[in-house]
Amino acid sequence: MTNATFFSQQRPQFPALSREFSGHPAVFFDGPAGTQVPQRVIDAVSNYFATMNANHEGLFPTSLETDAMLDEAHRACAAFVGSDDPETIVFGANMTSLTFALSRSLAREWQPQDEVIVTRLDHDANVSPWVMAAADVGAKVHFVDLHKTDCTLDLEDFRAKLSPRTKLVAVGCASNSVGTINPVHNLCRWSREVGALTFLDAVHFAPHRLIDVAQFGCDFLACSAYKFFGPHIGILWGRRELLDRLTAYKVRPASDALPDKWMSGTQNHECLAGVIAAIDYLADVGRALVPGQTDRRPALAAAFEAIETYEQSLLQPLIEGIQSLEGFTIWGITDPAQFAQRAPTISITHRDLPAATIAERLGARGIFVWHGNYYALELSEALEQEPEGMVRIGLIHYNTREEVDRLIQELRNITE
Repeated sequence: MTNATFFSQQRPQFPALSREFSGHPAVFFDGPAGTQVPQRVIDAVSNYFATMNANHEGLFPTSLETDAMLDEAHRACAAFVGSDDPETIVFGANMTSLTFALSRSLAREWQPQDEVIVTRLDHDANVSPWVMAAADVGAKVHFVDLHKTDCTLDLEDFRAKLSPRTKLVAVGCASNSVGTINPVHNLCRWSREVGALTFLDAVHFAPHRLIDVAQFGCDFLACSAYKFFGPHIGILWGRRELLDRLTAYKVRPASDALPDKWMSGTQNHECLAGVIAAIDYLADVGRALVPGQTDRRPALAAAFEAIETYEQSLLQPLIEGIQSLEGFTIWGITDPAQFAQRAPTISITHRDLPAATIAERLGARGIFVWHGNYYALELSEALEQEPEGMVRIGLIHYNTREEVDRLIQELRNITE
């Protein structure tokens, strides 16, 4: 069975993919802003409300069942990020809120002579929290530049700005705008050599590649479940010794033990039930590909190996198709030999048509894409694309070659 056939067989699990618009099947290329969800995620959220809806730590059945479900959510997310310690998984409203909370705690230990490094490639949720925290204590912020020709980080600039004064390096695993995958293993290693902590934004990386905090060598990592087929929940992993030592902003009755120390208020229990289902959907993809594999982590590894291969098989005709059209620019890596260094997300502009016009015309034809800067403001400014921004096309493993071909044809129709 080919990868294309296998992943086409997964599509019926996603109810949204059956939607029609203007007499045509809807095409969801909006995954970078949030993927569609399989039926099991919908069922898990509904089942929680129907059978065990309660606050946690009570001495009655629904509360005890909720506690068991929450424990399972920590175990599932630990497997997802490559940790063997479920208590180092923290949940919150979203990645942005978790990052702001962590930035306040880390900044308590910074001094005016200290420095923080962020990049011009990142989503602002991995920029502003650190810039604001540094401003609170008078610390200096360095921005790592990028190569505009292919939208990759300038690693020489990164190393030049790294110093013994660096307290924190914040960088994304993958750009949510142009798809660039950063060499985070090297960035974390270089940061450790000067004694700096590292925070990785894996939000855009999560649906495409296997997260591995041990291999990355980071100190903190955050992602969002709604970007990998789950509900709107933020997930933070941190090294146990750091989570134990740092001061968390919390109410007095809340436990000082992990993970409760870092989770402000009552969590979104129903959505956490959906997170388990989303991760198990991915694990079951791996189990279908490697029969007999039962453990989550190796099953997830098998799933993402196949997902990467399949998504890259769609990426090449997408890029080649757009390159065949007049007037379009693709921002980011376009060389197939370098596809291992990019996620299947591209941003494009047209010499005549604004991004909003293209997105609107595609939407009227049942093809859903995003326009603007997608909160990657530093990148959009560096590429001189403000205020109109770009058009973002995001491939997910539930997309098909037929959908790619339809997009290319509609872009041709729009521009001609």
